[in-house]
Amino acid sequence: MRVGRVLAVLLLFLAPATAQDVTFEGKQFKMTCPNDDGKWYKNDKELDEGLTLTLDYDSDTKGSYRCDYKVDETDRTYYFYVKGKACANCVELDASSFGLVIAADMAGTVVLMAIIYKCTKKRSSAGPTPSSKAPARSGGRAPPVPSPDYETLNAHTRSQDPYSVVNRTG
Repeated sequence: MRVGRVLAVLLLFLAPATAQDVTFEGKQFKMTCPNDDGKWYKNDKELDEGLTLTLDYDSDTKGSYRCDYKVDETDRTYYFYVKGKACANCVELDASSFGLVIAADMAGTVVLMAIIYKCTKKRSSAGPTPSSKAPARSGGRAPPVPSPDYETLNAHTRSQDPYSVVNRTG
């Protein structure tokens, strides 16, 4: 399931659809016919002639369009279907820009991690380091079981906070 999602995202970025024939800019869209002498139609109604057709996008202008043109005295038809979202202040973000933003973010994160690592890394000094170990006992053995170093816990002096109680399970 996850592999399919990852593959779909990779395909979106690696092989973006080349819909250069219809471009949205703000509230308008522009369609480009493959030939200069094209005639534009919507629902068999002639709209205009020329290489491009620019219209304001709304609920009336979305739908099927066609461009009829000739190549070597042969009639050709190029079909368009326009459906999208348009707004006055929209900016189109292509896959390469989006990938560049992600790569820059990752590079910045790596640099920040390296700086933090360098600043917090313990540096060894030239002199001897002080030891925080307890003094060694004679004979190198541990203290006897009823150790005089440790006092038994008193239930009346212990804190009753939620995390100070040990719950034994099993």
